[in-house]
Amino acid sequence: MKNLFPPINEQMDVIKRGAFEIIPEDELIKKLEKSLKENKPLNIKLGCDPTRPDLHLGHSVVLRKLAQFQELGHQAILIIGDFTGMIGDPSGRNSARPPLTFEEAKQNGISYFEQASKILHPEKTNIVHNSEWLSTMNFEDVIKLSSKYTVARMLERDDFTKRYKSGVPISLHEFLYPLAQAMDSVAIKSDVELGGTDQKFNLLVGRDIQREFGVEPQVILTMPLLVGTDGVEKMSKSMDNYIGIDETPKDIFGKTLSIPDNLIFTYFELLTDIPPIELNNIKSELSNPETNPRDIKRTLAKKLVEMYHDLDAANNAQEEFDRIFIKKGLPDDLKSFKLENDKNYDLLELIVEVGFAPTKSEARRLLTQGGVSLDSEKITDTKFQLRLEKEMILKVGKRNFIKLIP
Repeated sequence: MKNLFPPINEQMDVIKRGAFEIIPEDELIKKLEKSLKENKPLNIKLGCDPTRPDLHLGHSVVLRKLAQFQELGHQAILIIGDFTGMIGDPSGRNSARPPLTFEEAKQNGISYFEQASKILHPEKTNIVHNSEWLSTMNFEDVIKLSSKYTVARMLERDDFTKRYKSGVPISLHEFLYPLAQAMDSVAIKSDVELGGTDQKFNLLVGRDIQREFGVEPQVILTMPLLVGTDGVEKMSKSMDNYIGIDETPKDIFGKTLSIPDNLIFTYFELLTDIPPIELNNIKSELSNPETNPRDIKRTLAKKLVEMYHDLDAANNAQEEFDRIFIKKGLPDDLKSFKLENDKNYDLLELIVEVGFAPTKSEARRLLTQGGVSLDSEKITDTKFQLRLEKEMILKVGKRNFIKLIP
């Protein structure tokens, strides 16, 4: 019988790419060796509480790792946390997370999988809902489960420690969340559980609880949290620094070009499947002072559009960007400023309001010296009144651009 899996070293090269931590790595190698010997796939678990119905590239980091395990021949198990979503994951929170209703979690779960199918192989993915086993537990079961973990160990969790020391309330049900997630690992006998670095505590609890129930402990693999387009915070919709996997080609392309240069390599590594040799070439190019990072960023943007749409859409997005920005000399990260379309604006006051001059007198100086233009048309009238009926580009000086939108 033909073996389903590549050699161990090849599997480890794929598994370790972009991974932040594997605990413990030697156990993973043993599991892979056993899998190879018995020609039997490992159960790879990824749990998601569908708190929102839409996914962005930050979510894709762990989903892509799950897809890589699929391509290596292993069984991907996606757990929709319709039950745990009603508790609310406290990971990375400085306050209690608002719980979902059962119906909200169910509906979001459907949307989650539809979008995740752009990354995973749907026909090879086992979808389960943790309400299947958690909703059947009675109060006696919960007490027995709770007895297997101590409050002291719960307070080792950084989120809880900070909240406890600062006097922010911690509800008892939040202690139950990692235990409930651990029961998912028991129920499906997971060999490997994936998660972001903020999930490390939950994943380790899963190892402990599996032991308590006589199940071989899972290996945990954590992936970095993707920094958003602002270059500062973790990618999230609430921070408005996200790139949605369901967004238009134009938006994916444009938002990708707005990321800081220092994120280019990380995005290539975590968000694409380009071969290691190409990845090394990109690192070398980025370290070369003669390289224009925008050229590499455009390659990244085109690749991401192609992944979530198709090659034609990627080519069209690039052509549109070049037509609008490069040919007109506009920056990639062009900001927008909203104006009322039924109101006249004093141009000098507007220049100050958007932050391109500290005072009206300085704005007047820039204007009289020929440094102000609207849609490439130079403005020299110091009493110019702007009434916006369509999008326009305001340029002040050599480097200050802003898109005025009605």
